[in-house]
Amino acid sequence: MLRKIMKGGHRKASKSDGNDFGFGAPRNSGSGPANNVVVNHSSRAAPGPPSPHTGSAIAAPPPMNTVEPLPLFRDVPVSERQNLFLRKLQVCCFQFDFTDTLKSVREKEIKRQTLLELVDFIQSGSGRITENCQEEMIKMVSANIFRCLPPASHENTGQVSSDPEEEEPYLEPSWPHLQLVYELLLRYVVSSDTDTKVAKRYIDHSFVLKLLDLFDSEDPREREYLKTILHRIYGKFMVHRPFIRKAINNIFYRFVYETERHSGIGELLEILGSIINGFALPMKEEHKLFLVRALIPLHKPKPISVYHQQLSYCITQFVEKDYKLADTVIRGLLKYWPVTNCQKEVLFLGELEEVLEATQSAEFQRSMVPLFRQIARCLTSSHFQVAERALFLWNNEHIVSLIAQNRSVVLPIIFEALEKNIHGHWNQAVHGLTVNVRKMFLEMDTELFEECQRQHAEKKSRARDVEEQRELTWKRLADVAAQRGGDDMITV
Repeated sequence: MLRKIMKGGHRKASKSDGNDFGFGAPRNSGSGPANNVVVNHSSRAAPGPPSPHTGSAIAAPPPMNTVEPLPLFRDVPVSERQNLFLRKLQVCCFQFDFTDTLKSVREKEIKRQTLLELVDFIQSGSGRITENCQEEMIKMVSANIFRCLPPASHENTGQVSSDPEEEEPYLEPSWPHLQLVYELLLRYVVSSDTDTKVAKRYIDHSFVLKLLDLFDSEDPREREYLKTILHRIYGKFMVHRPFIRKAINNIFYRFVYETERHSGIGELLEILGSIINGFALPMKEEHKLFLVRALIPLHKPKPISVYHQQLSYCITQFVEKDYKLADTVIRGLLKYWPVTNCQKEVLFLGELEEVLEATQSAEFQRSMVPLFRQIARCLTSSHFQVAERALFLWNNEHIVSLIAQNRSVVLPIIFEALEKNIHGHWNQAVHGLTVNVRKMFLEMDTELFEECQRQHAEKKSRARDVEEQRELTWKRLADVAAQRGGDDMITV
């Protein structure tokens, strides 16, 4: 029987590099057409001498030259299953051209079935695999997933200004195999039989970095698996946690300050949202620097709408963990506040409401002057969605409470904007909301409201006087020019 097993199969001669991280359970993913992919296998140093902890390690079988079906695990004795496991890994190391659906159909199906068997074997926990088998499995995973990603759609067309939200998602043609490889890696990472002391030798920093590189894949199904696996690795391999956080930081830095193009920012922020939620108090200085240097600058790139929901969650988590960070966050939002992009303004106002919801009075007072100057500009925006979203802030009881406590500062700043909306905004919904806010201030403090009304009337009167003086001056200049005649005038 052993001789029969040794006959079939194949193993690719390339060595593979890698070991890294994985965590949550993957979501169900669909399949679809895809573009061509250039495969470039990562390299890994040759394994060193056998570890004293491996016990009776099983030597890797000789390389296979063809893809042939192998027996099922249940059809061989328990003593031969580890060797069969290695032979099946060799079958799965073969690479195929998935751009041609009619090419190597039989071999592709054999590999797919073999991957399914390996996933079932790991998931069933029918036997703890040896350290040698774990190393070979990570090599097989690396050979399949670590590859050169195809050029992004904007790189093919040269249309740098295209909206990422409107681009058609790229679907990896080899996904029927890749999905199973990712599933195998996920099951290995989450398995209770996986010893982290052994696994971290193969899921190392190099492997983690290569996984992070794959987050730039345009296939959303692949990014979902990567997110789940990286999260699980972060949860299981404590030794990798600082390295993973730093590596994600570096991706953000490059995205913000260099490329403004990356497909996986949203997924990375989802992972960080869970990580931030688990930060212990008092918060480390490292984490506060991450907020200031990486998260807040992520508001700058134009494609923020793609990942804003996840970013807003991370920002809010920081403020809820440490309310003293509210002032830092609010001033950071004001620093990157959009000037001409109304859709981004609506996103910023929504995030601002969530931050203010977790803000205490002392922190609110530190930033309320520049904050409400910006809100006043939003109130009078000719884009009705911006003005409407700014007025919705007064529907939040906590924010209204903060404003009421500091109304002597807030109302004078926004009073002119309220009056301008009531007397001149084109949108009826904005006009109605403004009337409600104005009435709220009037009931809150009648004396303050009347004082602001008086100051506003004086300001308008002074503005009229200045305008009349300006018109009078121009009239005098025109009269002098008319008296002198047109002889001395130069026409350009």
